[in-house]
Amino acid sequence: MSRSGHQVELIDPALAQDPSRHSSSPLTGTSASLGILMGHVFRRSSGRAWRLRRRSMELWPLWVKELSCPDEPLLLQTPLVQLATTDEEAALQRKLVEERSHLGLSFITADRLALEHPDWPKSSHGGLQSDHDGRLDPLILQRSLRRELHRLSVPMQTGAVETLHRDGNQWHLELSDGSRTYADTVVVCSGLASQTLLAPLGHARAMDPVLGQVLQLKLRNPDALNPHWPAVLMSHGVNLIRHGSDQLLLGATLEPGEEPLEAATLTMRALNGHAPTWLEQAEEIGHWHGLRARPSGCPAPLLEKLEPGLILASGHYRNGVLLAPATAEWVSKEIDGETSKA
Repeated sequence: MSRSGHQVELIDPALAQDPSRHSSSPLTGTSASLGILMGHVFRRSSGRAWRLRRRSMELWPLWVKELSCPDEPLLLQTPLVQLATTDEEAALQRKLVEERSHLGLSFITADRLALEHPDWPKSSHGGLQSDHDGRLDPLILQRSLRRELHRLSVPMQTGAVETLHRDGNQWHLELSDGSRTYADTVVVCSGLASQTLLAPLGHARAMDPVLGQVLQLKLRNPDALNPHWPAVLMSHGVNLIRHGSDQLLLGATLEPGEEPLEAATLTMRALNGHAPTWLEQAEEIGHWHGLRARPSGCPAPLLEKLEPGLILASGHYRNGVLLAPATAEWVSKEIDGETSKA
């Protein structure tokens, strides 16, 4: 938006956090994010959800090129592989490959898995490979975005917005640090905290917290694993991501409420009862969690113009990183549309 000629100010308490490490926060999913991009493997082939995914997957390579820097490259890591757990799931994967082979989807047979990938969790049903889906390192992404904000001289405030109300033709924002700011247009994209800001304005947009845990494991015998792993390997509902030469990230759970459950951690660690021996023997060296905002009673995300100068772009649930480019593009068009009417 700064490049479109608008004066932009970012207000986000998370700016005070260290973007070099994962940390749990009560109001954000970023701390538990693995940065997974599941765009082309999405099962639906129509509707808003599919359009947003398709557009984001078109934009992400451009974003990566623009945000990356020599000192800390931002890489679009590919491919993504989903191992089928039933014949029915394998049949759906094959059907998707028939429809989207031009998008880089292919099917890996069970025989090929056993021959070429004996170190992967076992699957007697085959699996789906997407050459263009994968992941972005969420910590590098945050640092890359901050560098770009600094380069564009975007003002940033770390106080939380406590009240939001209209003052004449502008919005008046009062922050937790006692400061105030005014804006012609406000974009609310604060996850679960969005409800608190919008409710006094008569905009009820309920969202439920869904907690996700991530484990960082150190492999006892990393040489036993093929170094040419996919960027993301999905098995029995769990994402396995190689992290350096001898570590693995495992995530993320889907838990109601705001406190992690030990049973969910153990189930994830065991791949729902299908963990190979090398995974069972890995040493836990890190463990964190975060909350995602899931809209109540309507699809994620919430992209709405609530009233003149008030835009909601929140509730992305598990796809905040994936849908960031398409969301930003939508917000930009909404603001440009208002500006052209002024």
